[in-house]
Amino acid sequence: MRHDLVTESGHRLGVVSHRNGRRDLVLYDPDDPDSCQADIPLTDDEAEALADILGASLMLGQLSGLREQAAGLLTEQIAIPAGSKYVNRRLGDTKARTRTSASIVAVLRRGEVIVSPDPTFRFDAGDVVVVVGTRQGLDGVSEILADSDPDG
Repeated sequence: MRHDLVTESGHRLGVVSHRNGRRDLVLYDPDDPDSCQADIPLTDDEAEALADILGASLMLGQLSGLREQAAGLLTEQIAIPAGSKYVNRRLGDTKARTRTSASIVAVLRRGEVIVSPDPTFRFDAGDVVVVVGTRQGLDGVSEILADSDPDG
């Protein structure tokens, strides 16, 4: 099966999925759409990583679009520092939405995008949360996640 796309700049590229499960990322010759200029075989892990990369950038772009549509609504990526008391703890433990009115809408972890994490989601050091809210709310979430005091 072949899925093709013509970019705005006129390049034709595609993904060829073979019956045996193999996938190839292909760049077609501009003068002959059936002739391949470049063919890159992808393992399952590579295909998944590419999908994650494209999915993350698409999601973040859509969130940026929201920011332009709603006055005062901002998006920000906030890293969870290694010393945060929320490392290995649940999202619900932060009470971030209740305390700040800002929402954690996604988590970026080692190239993976976790969209709409539920309250039982556990944070790892180095996770990057995508937060939507007002400037005050985003600053509040940043302060909460940076808290290293084990007694709160």
